[in-house]
Amino acid sequence: MELTGKRLVVTGANGSLGRAVVSKIEAFGGTAIKLDVHFGDGADEQCKSVDLTNQSQTKACFESIGDFDSVLNLAGGFAMGMSTYDASDEQWDHLFKLNVLTLRNTLKAAVPVLVSRGAGSIVNVGAYGALNGAADLSAYCASKSTVMRLTESLSEEIKHKGVNVNAVLPTVIDTAPNRAGMPDADFSAWVSPEQLANVICFLASDAASAVHGALIPVRGLS
Repeated sequence: MELTGKRLVVTGANGSLGRAVVSKIEAFGGTAIKLDVHFGDGADEQCKSVDLTNQSQTKACFESIGDFDSVLNLAGGFAMGMSTYDASDEQWDHLFKLNVLTLRNTLKAAVPVLVSRGAGSIVNVGAYGALNGAADLSAYCASKSTVMRLTESLSEEIKHKGVNVNAVLPTVIDTAPNRAGMPDADFSAWVSPEQLANVICFLASDAASAVHGALIPVRGLS
């Protein structure tokens, strides 16, 4: 995988998947511009704290970055327990803010830059489980399904302008919070952050320049 000389913007960079993707980018010779709500000790000059649910903050952040080759939209969230007919809107609003609004604000800021330079790539994170609805996951499935449809629509809009847009569809990612939440699961069947990061970096590389509008399952052994 060759990313030498490329500048890649990574949203959600301080999460489990984000840290794995940043590590892979650097291993493949690229530079990661890291975006997240906050960073702990050890943050460097490439770390930018930003609330991606805030459109003006997101726009200002991207203006400060300068030129870049790719945007990897990893910011998002998961929750279960809401039925389709639940009277409360709290979880619905929360997941659409995390999964859809962050993506929309990022695309508004990033796409004009990539289109103006006539080259680049965008990689989003959908969910394999959102290919179909599931009981007590209506808000999550609906929000991730929206990410997937946005991926396809945007690809059709800008693929002839030199920018390829794709998404990965992971199953359960093997992270400490997921292990804590599902202690009886078979962790060996899950996808590791490093495995998923490899696929994301491939889609951001020139090797994937002919891949447009793909929703790529990354299932591990599940």
